[in-house]
Amino acid sequence: MPTLVNYSGYDELYTGGSFCANPIELGRLCNIGSSVYYTPNKRARTSASDIIEVGGREQDQKPAIDVLPDECLFEILRRVGSGKERSSCACVSKQWLMLTSSMCKAEIYKSDKVVEGSTSCDVEMASVDEDHVEDDGCLTRCLEGKKATDVRLAAIAVGTSARGGLGKLSIRGTNSVRGVTDAGLSAVAHGCPSLRSLSLWNVSSIGDQGLSEIAKGCHMLEKLDICQASSISNKSLIAIAKGCPNLTTLNIESCPKIGNEGLQAIARSCPKLQCISIKDCPLVGDHGVSSLLSSANNLSRVKLHDLNITDFSLAVIGHYGKAIVNLVLCGLQNVSERGFWVMGVAQGLHKLMSLTVTSCRGVTDASIEAMGKGCINLKQMFLRRCCFVSDNGLVAFSKAARSLESLQLEECNSITQFGIIGALSSFKTTLKSLTLLRCKGIKDIDVEVSMLSPCDSLRHLSIHNCPGIGNSSLAMVGKLCPQLQHVDLTGLYGVTDAGLLPLLENSEAGLVKVNLAGCWNLTDNIVSELARLHGRTLEMLNLDGCRKITDASLVAIADNCLLLNDLDVSKCAITDAGVAVLSSARQLTLQVLSLSNCSGVTNKSAPSLTKLGQTLVGLNLQNCNSIGCITVELLVENLWRCDILA
Repeated sequence: MPTLVNYSGYDELYTGGSFCANPIELGRLCNIGSSVYYTPNKRARTSASDIIEVGGREQDQKPAIDVLPDECLFEILRRVGSGKERSSCACVSKQWLMLTSSMCKAEIYKSDKVVEGSTSCDVEMASVDEDHVEDDGCLTRCLEGKKATDVRLAAIAVGTSARGGLGKLSIRGTNSVRGVTDAGLSAVAHGCPSLRSLSLWNVSSIGDQGLSEIAKGCHMLEKLDICQASSISNKSLIAIAKGCPNLTTLNIESCPKIGNEGLQAIARSCPKLQCISIKDCPLVGDHGVSSLLSSANNLSRVKLHDLNITDFSLAVIGHYGKAIVNLVLCGLQNVSERGFWVMGVAQGLHKLMSLTVTSCRGVTDASIEAMGKGCINLKQMFLRRCCFVSDNGLVAFSKAARSLESLQLEECNSITQFGIIGALSSFKTTLKSLTLLRCKGIKDIDVEVSMLSPCDSLRHLSIHNCPGIGNSSLAMVGKLCPQLQHVDLTGLYGVTDAGLLPLLENSEAGLVKVNLAGCWNLTDNIVSELARLHGRTLEMLNLDGCRKITDASLVAIADNCLLLNDLDVSKCAITDAGVAVLSSARQLTLQVLSLSNCSGVTNKSAPSLTKLGQTLVGLNLQNCNSIGCITVELLVENLWRCDILA
């Protein structure tokens, strides 16, 4: 016995800890009593597998805490002190993550123990500070495609609580194997009470249960955006209405199970609602829309797209929409002329400033005139694919809408040049911007405009892809609109120098931005005139696709344009000589230069481009096949402040 007691055993020491990983099993082996002494640091003289064998079979050993049921683990984890420590615990395993994310704020245990040396006031202030950090809601997270999973949502719910709190969450698409479900959304509801904005796009796996949990846990929610969510129904909206009274913005698109009942609940319980957008929801009808519009006194922005509503809904808009500032109506096939007419004559849209109407058969000459008279503060009017509006309706509207500043007509093919001339003459001092997009009804007609009043207020003119507009139309516009500053004539391939010259000569204010992209028939002569007449004011010039433009135009630009900072000569007949002229112009300070598809620009232009790069922040050399890769690499290295596309 003395020999055994005095034996040091240094050669037999086991420094790796207890031979049995499980402390519980260790307790079974070592019964500490008065007559037995055991040293745990000694290597076991007996095989552990022989000792723990039960019934002739070796049992799998697990950490002791993992054998506890979830209820016990939950009680342990909810007593973890701070948010950062809970985040660390959630990193241990998926089981711990899901348990931690299932905790509501009210379930987290807060100790009342006062640290020695601190006062009760210190503890109270510390508690206030921690709550402030967790409820701030300053963080934004966006999950797209494969990244959208329940595990990632649970991690966000746990991790953001200690870092300012989640304020905005966007889920777009979902993982095809482990997609987002109600469980992931429930984790967000439990861990992110500060959530103010939630966007769900193309998430068919999320249903009413997940959104109902959001309503229970996220009472601060202000914005809800649901798109292509086939499993979400009226039940979710009813829950949101009850749990989120601060809701200000609601967007619903392509949700086949959402109808009138859900919208009526929102109307009853969300008095702060300001913006509503409903698109392609077949169950939404007059009852739901009219309930929203008649109950929400603060509703300022309304968008109704492809809905089965009738004239009744538009009558309600006209009568109750006293706070509406922006109104968008698209694809309302069941609304007739009477609906739009009543909306105008109801005299309720006094605050309306922007009106957009697209593909609505009910927009006719009579109804558009009524809207012009009823919306006395209307500033912007957008008409798209309204084929029943003719010249008479446009002129009548221009006479009624005395405050209009911006008019955009897109694919309104019943409107001709007479309607445009009459409208410009009627607006006189209010209209600042006119945009014509793909209006095939406007064609060149010789009209005497000397007897008409000019539109001195027009500053912006945009005409895109209107094939009938040629030299006569532009000459007429130039005479009627002498104060133009921004001119965009994209795709007018029928216009020549002779048509554009009167517009340039009649512009008294000085052109600032000119876009002539796609005007194939323009030559160096008109660019030279543009530079001579407006070189002191011109800041942006786009000649993309003007194939007849050569280096001569660049010479005129270099000599006359003092303020030009954006030049696009893509697909033009530009060569190295033209680039050299630009680089040698002392007064020119270009910031953006596009030479895309200019085959005449070669490696020889590298020194000139390097010199221009002293002021450039953007350079486009795409499809310049005569410029080699080595030259591009040198330019990238030298022009490190400039974004180069090649």
